[in-house]
Amino acid sequence: MRLKRSDFPRWFVFGVATSAYQIEGAVNEDGREHSIWDVFSHINGNIKNNENGDIACDHYHRFEEDISIISELGLDSYRFSIAWPRVVKKDGKKNEKGLDFYNRLVDRLLEKDIIPFVTLYHWDLPYYLYEKGGWLSNDIAYYFRDYAALIFEELGDRVKYWITLNEPWCSSHLGYFMGIHAPGHKNLNEAIKVAHNLLRSHGYAVEAFREIVKDGKIGITNVVTKVEPANEREEDYQFALLVDELINGWFHDPIVFGRYPENAKGFLKRFGIKIYENDMKIISNDIDFFGVNYYTRQLIEYSPENPFMYKQIIGKLPKTEMNWEIYPQGLYDMLKKLYFRYKLPLYITENGMAGPDKLENEIVNDDYRIDYLEQHFKMALKAVNDGVDLRGYFIWTLMDNFEWIEGYSKRFGIIYTDYKTQKRYLKESALWLKEFLSN
Repeated sequence: MRLKRSDFPRWFVFGVATSAYQIEGAVNEDGREHSIWDVFSHINGNIKNNENGDIACDHYHRFEEDISIISELGLDSYRFSIAWPRVVKKDGKKNEKGLDFYNRLVDRLLEKDIIPFVTLYHWDLPYYLYEKGGWLSNDIAYYFRDYAALIFEELGDRVKYWITLNEPWCSSHLGYFMGIHAPGHKNLNEAIKVAHNLLRSHGYAVEAFREIVKDGKIGITNVVTKVEPANEREEDYQFALLVDELINGWFHDPIVFGRYPENAKGFLKRFGIKIYENDMKIISNDIDFFGVNYYTRQLIEYSPENPFMYKQIIGKLPKTEMNWEIYPQGLYDMLKKLYFRYKLPLYITENGMAGPDKLENEIVNDDYRIDYLEQHFKMALKAVNDGVDLRGYFIWTLMDNFEWIEGYSKRFGIIYTDYKTQKRYLKESALWLKEFLSN
C-alpha cells in the first residue's frame, strides 16, 4: 500500500529546500557584493565545465513563479537561505535593495500560506570578510552576530523558523581541509579552527535571536551521515565510532553538552591538531531543534598504511548520480540516535537524490526519485511512530540548480530547469508529491 500524507501527524510539515548561491543568480545586481563562491567558481578548473552561479536559476527575478509552483504542489513550507553578501555592504552598512528582495519573498510566501524557514548561512561568505581572515578570524563570530541581528530585525516579525548554519562540517572540511569547496584551502588545522569559529558564530546568532525575536524557533542544520564498519573486524568498528564522532558528534555535542567528543579530540591531538575549547558557554546556548541533512552512509575500514589509519569503502548498494549509496535505513537510525542522545526536536532539512533526468516531450520520468522519496518518507514516519520528535521533512531540492563543484551536471530537483530558457517543468516526482500531499 502506498504512503499517504494522512499517514503522518496533522502537524507534520512537508517542504522543499534551496540555497541562495545555487538558485538566485543576479550576482552583480542591486549592490550585491561578491562571495567566496563567486571567486572560487571563476577560477579555472574548480568547477565542472568551468560553470558558475552567475545566473543559476534566475530565482532573483523569478521567485514569484517559483513560489506559485510550491503553492501548486501543496507544500507547507519553503526553506531558503539569505545571501549575506546581498544584504551587507563592504562598508558594513545594510543594502536596502537586497533586503527588499527577501522582504518581498517572505511576504509572497505568507500570502500563499507557505511557512518561511530561513537559513542565515549556506556557504556564501562575503569575499570582503574572507580578505579579513574569513572563518579563520576570531572576529568572524561578531560579524556574523551583527548580520544575524540585522536579518532578525528585518524579517523576525514574520519569519518564525530559523537555521543559523547549513552543514558546518562541509564549510570547514570541504572548504579548508579537502580544498574542493570555497575557499579551497587544504589544511586540517585550519579546518578545525574554522569549525570552532562556525560554532561560535552560531552561538552568538542564537544569543541575538533571543534578544530580538520574541516568537520563533531557532536551530542549526548539520549533514548527518550513518557511519558503519565496512567489515566485522573490531578495528573497523572502533574506527567507525571515531569517524561518527568526527563527522556527526563534533557538530552536535558542543551545542548540547558544551564539549567536543573525547575520542575524536584525542585522535586529532595525536596528529598535532590544535583543539579549541573556549567559548563553549556561547556555543551551547539553548536551541529549539536540530536540522538533519541526510543522504547516505559511510563504510569505514581500518587501514594502517593510511595517514589517518582508516579509509572509506564504497558499498554495494544502488547509487545516485552523485555515487552516493541509497540507504533509507540510515535515516531512521540517525533520527533515533540524534533524538535520544540530544533530546531536541528534529527536522529533516534536506533529503533527496541526483538522478539521470532527461526532458522528453516536456516530461521527466523520474520514477527512481519517487521510489527514493517514498522509502525515506517511510523511515521518517517509522521514526515518528517510534517516539522521535520529528516535526518536518524538506526535500532537496525544489529545482535543478548549481550543484557546487559539479556545476549544472547533477539534477536534484523535483522541477526540471532548462538553463537556456529558464523554463521550469514539473517532473513526475513533483506530480507524485502533489498527489501525496493532497491525500
